[in-house]
This record gives sequence, C-alpha cells and structure tokens, in this order.
Amino acid sequence: MKKELLFAFAAFFFMSLSAITGVYAVEEANMLESVIVKEQMDVTGDGKLDTIYVKGEPFEEGAIFLRSITLEILSATGKDHKINLEGGYEPRIDFKDLNNDGVKDLFLAVNTGGSGGLSNHYLYTVKDDQLTDLTVPAPLVIQTSFLNGYKANMTIENTNESYQFDLRNRAKDYERLGLYHNGKLNEPAELMVLPFGTLKPVKVTGNQLGLKGSQRISGAYNADSIAYVESSWLYENAQWKLLDTNVMELRRNTTKKKK
Repeated sequence: MKKELLFAFAAFFFMSLSAITGVYAVEEANMLESVIVKEQMDVTGDGKLDTIYVKGEPFEEGAIFLRSITLEILSATGKDHKINLEGGYEPRIDFKDLNNDGVKDLFLAVNTGGSGGLSNHYLYTVKDDQLTDLTVPAPLVIQTSFLNGYKANMTIENTNESYQFDLRNRAKDYERLGLYHNGKLNEPAELMVLPFGTLKPVKVTGNQLGLKGSQRISGAYNADSIAYVESSWLYENAQWKLLDTNVMELRRNTTKKKK
C-alpha cells in the first residue's frame, strides 16, 4: 500500500512540475513577444479607425531575428483578425489600395536575411470586416543559360522576350572557377535567378496603384550580379496582370531580341 501511495505521489509531482514548466514557457514566450508596429487606419471601409499591430517574437532575448511574426487587426466593431507570418527581420507595413476597390489594403514586407537581400511579401484586405488574402504576384519565370564565348542568354517566359549578355570581362574569373576553358563551357550551366528582392506599391497606370518588383540575376555565384529584371503589376479581375518588364544590366551592354 505504501508503495502504491509513493508511486501516486511521485506521478502527481511530475505532472504538476510539467504543467508549471509549460505555464512558465508560455509566459516567457509572451514576455518575449513585442509590438513592432502599431497603427490606426480605416481598413474595413466603414470610416472608423481600426487598430493594426505587427508583433514579433525574437529567437531569443536580444536577438534581431524574429522566429514568429503576427499581424493583428482589431476593427472598430471589436472583431479581431490574426494572421501568422513567417519569421524574419524588420517587418514593415504599408497601407495602400492595391486592388483599387476604394479601401486601403495591408501590404507587408519581411526581410529574410542572407546575402541575397530577399524579403517575403504579404497582401491582405479587410473590406467589410472580412479578411481576404490577396497574395502578391509570383516572380517572373525566367530561363537562363551560359553560352560559349563568355556569353549568357535569358528568356522571360511571361513575355517571350530574350536577352543576351556579353560577359567577356569576367573571363578570367570564370576560367579560374572552371566554368569555362579557353572560352568554351565545361558543361551546361544556368545563371542564378532570384525571386523578388523588392516589391513596392507604385502608380502603374494613371492613378491606379500596383506593384513593381525587382529580381536579381547572378552568374557563377551569388555576388556575381549581372542584371536586375523589373516587372510592373496591376490587380485586375481578382488577379495580377503583368504590365511590362525592364532589364537593367549592371555595367554591361544588353542586346534585346523578341522571339
């Protein structure tokens, strides 16, 4: 009987300890979470101010990286909307009417860190107090390949436009890396095409707001930047429409040819 009581007390003790530890862990997480952004803006379209919070929980106390980010919209009616976002650095929010319906939307950018200079982007509307994820346009679909003679070709599938880059002044570097041998490719190779590094609200046509994105094209390694490809987008009929593209080569001449 004494043994049974001992086991019962031991089990109760460890269960209590586990529960207390869990409570402290939750409390510690709540203490670490902080409000990064607090704004008041009418985002439902009823003419009353709503309160918008962007909250972040750092990876550890004093860390810059936020392992979790939450967007919270407390509407003037008292309705609470919460969205969990991916972790990152320095979340930023902009209020723009990007779907052109007369009500400001919530556009967020969160740096992901690393040498690529990339960010995650989010777009939401809370018109009529209904939360809707508008998403953002997908990056351009770009096919690339190195060519013999220290050249490279790039085709934007969205527009069927091709560009050729002259990379002869990188010849020594590419030979040293083994990409070329006496101007001939050692094996088929592609350039590095990054997703949107930046995506910003801008006027794209008349007074209509849209988004302008920029993607970096690199060569043999990430820092071997060759060009930036810009694209302009308009939200129309519940989807993103590509308006135009622009290729800006870095310190090189570009030849553009339409297929």
